[in-house]
Parts: sequence; structure tokens; C-alpha cells
Amino acid sequence: MIIGIVGLPNCGKTTLFNALTGGSAEVASYAQTGAEPNVGVVKVPDARVGRLSEIYKPKKTTYVSVEVVDLPGLPRGSVSEGAKVTEFLQRAREVDALVHVVRAFADASVPHPAGSVDPLRDVQDLEIELMLSDLGIIEKRLERIEASLKKGMERQKNEKEKALLDRFREALEAEKPLRDLSIQPEEEKLVRGYRFLTLLPVILVLNISEEAIGAPETDGLCARVREMFPGEQSRVEAVCAKIEMELCRLSPDEARLFMEDLGIRESAMERLIHTCYDLLGLISFLTVGEDEVRAWTIMKSTPAVRAAGAIHSDIERGFIKAEVVTFDHFMEAGSMAHAREKGTLRLEGKEYIILDGDIVHFKFNV
Repeated sequence: MIIGIVGLPNCGKTTLFNALTGGSAEVASYAQTGAEPNVGVVKVPDARVGRLSEIYKPKKTTYVSVEVVDLPGLPRGSVSEGAKVTEFLQRAREVDALVHVVRAFADASVPHPAGSVDPLRDVQDLEIELMLSDLGIIEKRLERIEASLKKGMERQKNEKEKALLDRFREALEAEKPLRDLSIQPEEEKLVRGYRFLTLLPVILVLNISEEAIGAPETDGLCARVREMFPGEQSRVEAVCAKIEMELCRLSPDEARLFMEDLGIRESAMERLIHTCYDLLGLISFLTVGEDEVRAWTIMKSTPAVRAAGAIHSDIERGFIKAEVVTFDHFMEAGSMAHAREKGTLRLEGKEYIILDGDIVHFKFNV
């Protein structure tokens, strides 16, 4: 999974990137649209993996990893004014979900490009830039489809795609993001290759000041932004990126005490990654042994045979059965042998739907 961090200049994107990745990327108080993106890798927090490693004491413990890309700030008007943002937009189209950072803090040392802090305005400004980018792609594609139709090329396929893109264009011209439209699976396949930005799931992160943590005003601001993004593919979180960056540089014990003092129940990294998993419909299953304890990411409702393919295509091809026990049942039993005695370790076939936290051992023959 790849998460892309986007936002207007000086919103705190890179500060949040450092908080998520434990990195030390330069935090600049000016627009850097042409700059190279910062890239980092984050281990997905999963207490179950840690517990299982304590029991098995394996040679290797592997958490699921997520790539985080911090894209340069996209100034208001960049797309419509023809600014050089092609590389920015191309990289943004490679991600699976967007984290849109919105400035909600005041700081005289970090001037706001618009001259004032207005989160609701800024939310809409960046969303419009993304809509304009998608609209540009749609208009160019429709021109090519029209030319193909005149030549009688692939008429049925082109007519279907044209009807869908016309619907997309109408929505974008009405300032409605594509993620809020009802799109059928067969329609999604037609346009999958375009990687429309407003079709991606989005987490709107309100970057607040330390004083605003847990404040009623923050809850009210979150509620207003949710009203602007009511669809199922959107979420809203309030985070103080500056504090979160400081937290990630403390020892676990120091960070826990600091979080307790500030009333922070879960780190930004944990909250955002878990929210991304929810938005994208992802879960994790686990494999255990003396060599390795490992978490694997799959889509919800994945049958056992396809989950086996997440480990290796040979296991999927030669699938026989899957030994499955839930994490909770395993912890109650204390071992696989005891889980088998209790009847909570069971054999499942190809069509069994893997659940989040299942501990699985695949039997296969190639």
C-alpha cells in the first residue's frame, strides 16, 4: 500500500511525514512544487505480531510495511494556470490513498500563502486543483474517443467509456469528486488505468496547534469538514503534526507519558494507517513458526486460496487445505496443540473467507 500526502504549501505535510516515518526530511516554509517527493516506509502497528513473537521467539519478525510519499505543496491555481505540476500529479496517481493535510494552526513564522488561516477555504482549494487535473485527463480522452468513433474503431467499448467519462465530466464541472459517485465494478475497470485523483479514498487531516488538541472548537471544525466530504471514501482526523513529530523521537515510555499528558490516545501513525486500512477494505492475517512470525495484507472477503497467493503463487496453485485459528482463540489456548484439543484450530477449504487476525497455516502440494 502506498499513501500519498498532499496539501497546499506551508500546511505541515512534511512535518506529518516525519511524524509517520520517523524521518528527518527538511521542513521548508515555502512552496516547492518542483522538488523531489520525500519517500519513507512505515511498519503497520500490530500488537498481535508482537505477542506472537514473544511466544514463538522466531528468527525473524515481519510487520506489514506501508510506503508513504510526501508530495511537494501544490499552490492554488497551479493546474489552471499551467504551472509545471505534471510530475507531481503523475506521482500522486501512483498511490492507493491520499492524506490531504489542511492547515488549521496559526504561526507567524510560517506565513500562509493566502495571507490567512482558513481550513474550509483551503480544503476546497486543493480539492478543486485535483478536480481540474482529472477534468483535463477526461477532456483529452474524450477527444481521442470521438476521433476513434468517427473511424468506427471499437465502437461498443468506446461508446461505453464515453458515456462514463461524460458522467464524470458533468460531476467534476459541478465540483463533485468522483469518489462520491456510484460506480459499478465493470465501469471501474474501464477507467482504472487513468488513476483519477478524486476517485482515490482520502483522509483529510486537520493540522491543529498543540492548544487545540481535544478542544471543542476542533471537534466543531472536524464536523464542518465532514459535511463537505460526506461520502464513504472520505475520513476526517485532527492531528498536531508538530507534536506528533516530537513524539516519534522519544522512547516508547517517554512517548506514552507525553501522550497521556496531552490526552492523545493513539499516535498519528496508528490512527492514519488504521483509517487507510478501513478506507481501502484491507485486513491482515498471520503466519507463525520458529523461523518467522509475519503479518500479511489482503482485501476483505478474500477466500483462503487467494490469500495463499499473497505468500507465494505456488501455495495458491497447489492449495489443499488451510489450518486456521483466530488470534483470540490461540491466545486462550496458549499453543496450536491446545487449540487443536479445544477444537478452535480447524481445517478450511478454498472458499473459506479469511478474517482479520486469523492465524493460518496453508497445506499445499506442487
